[in-house]
Amino acid sequence: MPAFALKGHLVYFAAFKNHIGFYPPVTGGDDKFKKEKTIYEGPKGNLRFPLDKPIPYTLIGKIVKFRVKENLARAEEKNNKR
Repeated sequence: MPAFALKGHLVYFAAFKNHIGFYPPVTGGDDKFKKEKTIYEGPKGNLRFPLDKPIPYTLIGKIVKFRVKENLARAEEKNNKR
């Protein structure tokens, strides 16, 4: 499964017969962000982008930026504990 990483896994994805799965489940973010991703949420919180609809690149960009902030904060916290 292809993945992007920065101080840990950022996002990864996989192609299926009817959709593209986007992982890991994203928690947090503002209300607008939550509303945007709700229509794509799968049963375990991961996102499913149907192949018969345009891929929401703007939403993916927001998710990646959100995950970058999370990973950098987690790495900084880890460094401060040392």
